[in-house]
Amino acid sequence: MNMQKEQMSVVIVGHVDHGKSTLIGRLLADTGSLPQGKLEAVKENCKRTSKPFEYAFLLDALKDEQSQGITIDTARCFFKSPKRDYIIIDAPGHIEFLKNMITGAARAEAALLVIDAQEGIRENSKRHGYMMSFLGIKNVTVCINKMDLVHYDQEAFESIKKEYLEFLNEINLKPRNFIPLSAREGENIVGRSKKMPWYGEASVLEALDGFVKATPTYARELRFPVQDIYKFTAQSDDRRIIAGRIESGTVRAGDQVIFLPSNKTSRIKSVEGFNTLEISQAFAGQSIGLCLDTQIYIRPGEVMCKVRERLPHVSTKLKANIFWMGNQPLVKNKNYKLKVATQQVPVVLSEILNVLDASELSSIRNKSQVDRHDVAECVLETLKPIAFDDINSIPETGRFVLVDNYEISGGGIILAPVYAQETALNQHIRSREYSWERSAITPVKRAFQYQHKSALVVITGQADTGKRIVAKALEEGLFKLGKFVYFLGVSNEILSAGADTNDRTLGKIRHIQQLGEMAHVLTDAGLILIASISDVDDYELNVLKSLNRPNKTIVVNIGENRFGEGEVDLSLPEDETRDSAVQKILDLLTKTVALDPEYLI
Repeated sequence: MNMQKEQMSVVIVGHVDHGKSTLIGRLLADTGSLPQGKLEAVKENCKRTSKPFEYAFLLDALKDEQSQGITIDTARCFFKSPKRDYIIIDAPGHIEFLKNMITGAARAEAALLVIDAQEGIRENSKRHGYMMSFLGIKNVTVCINKMDLVHYDQEAFESIKKEYLEFLNEINLKPRNFIPLSAREGENIVGRSKKMPWYGEASVLEALDGFVKATPTYARELRFPVQDIYKFTAQSDDRRIIAGRIESGTVRAGDQVIFLPSNKTSRIKSVEGFNTLEISQAFAGQSIGLCLDTQIYIRPGEVMCKVRERLPHVSTKLKANIFWMGNQPLVKNKNYKLKVATQQVPVVLSEILNVLDASELSSIRNKSQVDRHDVAECVLETLKPIAFDDINSIPETGRFVLVDNYEISGGGIILAPVYAQETALNQHIRSREYSWERSAITPVKRAFQYQHKSALVVITGQADTGKRIVAKALEEGLFKLGKFVYFLGVSNEILSAGADTNDRTLGKIRHIQQLGEMAHVLTDAGLILIASISDVDDYELNVLKSLNRPNKTIVVNIGENRFGEGEVDLSLPEDETRDSAVQKILDLLTKTVALDPEYLI
């Protein structure tokens, strides 16, 4: 890997017709990076069609782009300097194609921002400058193009530089260079221009070579988003392989690893590849499989990291810059889907801190929504904790997209986690308790009346472990003892009402929330409520417990215990008989809370 020549991705942005494609065409031609005969072929084609030759034609390959003279989609090309290989991304400048520009610029390490010396700073000149700041691109050079149209006048250059620098300072973007040039005439492209002796700094190629290369992804902390888990059974193969793509860092057999946000740990037993020789390590950019020493239950979307390295943030709240491209505005309290690496979770817009108006390019505070083409600094809140990095640490896990009605409608970068205790769930519970009108019959009076305290008994485990059979038998046993008891399976239609069946994750969370609210009412009435639920995780269990507070929740797991330490009150093997399981749960209730005889004395 170290023997490969250094590469850098550079995006070219700017207002429409300010000469981006011409600049790239000139770079390709003047560095000798064109395929043999390509330049001559384009010139001959222009002659045959009676069109004046443009260096932009070297890049604009699509017929409709050549006929309209604008770049519609991002185009990629390659050229070399003695120092490194460059991947150049030509991004569209027209307002209607901003979505394409963001797509092209998302993985760029550097940017050339082009401004027409004659037209000056235009709407998209500022918008694209903000986009560079928004995407966290630090290597930026501003190219004042078409200096030949202003007769290579120094005053014209200095005037644009001063005005644009004031704007860039406002958005905290510090360009490394301002270069006067003429892309069409080849002035200040790969060498210093004799027509502008008053300018003695870097040419475009020298500026590109002066950009600082970020730390290679393989040299950063490990980030391995889990894509899926595969179990093999043929030919006595009992491997459980965790599959995914290494976004940063390296991994090798023997590494101690942790999965976030679940916080489960294990050790790498082996590194697996499809149809390859045996390997012991893998690097960023490779798609691999991993086997663990200790089998733990994890889900797709978790992020694997090394225990001894700096870990990502884990939170339900994050501060982010968002560029909104949806037809409908981004509004508060509406559910969207957030995608970070392989994580997909429901999310709501919690707070709008600041908005850059798309038409006037002015900063607006206290705006109630984010409109199309707006850039906003916001606080997002997910319905479940996620693992992420800020954009300046590891960009691969610091970028996200927002999905609205099955369409990608926005994208953004994560600035920082928000660790405030005031989550939407806590706000809801506090508001609920504040407005709750209590009766004069206290929990103690109810306990004496029913001869037991109330509780929510959650019986969980994977499908086909006999949970419902045990739950119903437990209800029958308590009923025969004269207890105020009721069994509720979460598949009951009353709990499904209003759940979003189009989004399984959101529907499941809503399912859990509805169960928690119902449990809170029934346990407040003094009932022992028994519920059997499948395939829940630690966070979902804690949502149930939070919603049921201050009443007691007891968790019984049947089969493989996939929960963290302290989450389960009683764990039963899958082959436990029904009568034995019921008796053990009754013993637990008697010894702990619901049937504690001392409570009734």
